[in-house]
Amino acid sequence: MASTSLSEKQSSEKETAQNLRETERSPVKGSKKESAADNERASSEPSTSSVSPSSKQDSAEKKRKYEPSEAEIKAYKHKREKQEEERLKMQVLVSNFTEEQLNRYEMFRRAAFPRAAIKRLMQSITRTSVSHNVVIAMAGIAKVFVGEVVEEALDIMEKNKETGPIQPKHLRESVRRIRKRDSLSKSKKVLLNT
Repeated sequence: MASTSLSEKQSSEKETAQNLRETERSPVKGSKKESAADNERASSEPSTSSVSPSSKQDSAEKKRKYEPSEAEIKAYKHKREKQEEERLKMQVLVSNFTEEQLNRYEMFRRAAFPRAAIKRLMQSITRTSVSHNVVIAMAGIAKVFVGEVVEEALDIMEKNKETGPIQPKHLRESVRRIRKRDSLSKSKKVLLNT
């Protein structure tokens, strides 16, 4: 059994190294780098009919595959293990949700700000074009902010012993408290830095 797990571990390390090699050396299809590399290879590799042994060795050295270091392999494996661990934790958590919690979680995952509207708003404020990645990041930040406002509003309702849906007065008070808390933390940072 120990020899089986050792051989499985070795094959797993080889597979990981192979994955790293493939990702490191494969250029994007159709890219200028790929076509330039193909042209260079074609011009640097003479036909095999008139090739001397020393030039064959040179071309073999050029074709040598990328070998990741032990540290790179370990880091890659560690990252994969962490991702798998997080996925399993999330799976256990979701499987223990009640029906109501599961519905709320699904709504949370599906909820998103329309990217076109976010892009329009950002471009109207900055008066410059905004990249797609920045729009995605801003949509995520906006979702987190709305979550904080709603959470604070629910805390306010609980403190006041109110039930039912969140009302505008709860949202206004929530935003006021968040702004106050943020301004206090900013003033503390200024005081600490001076």
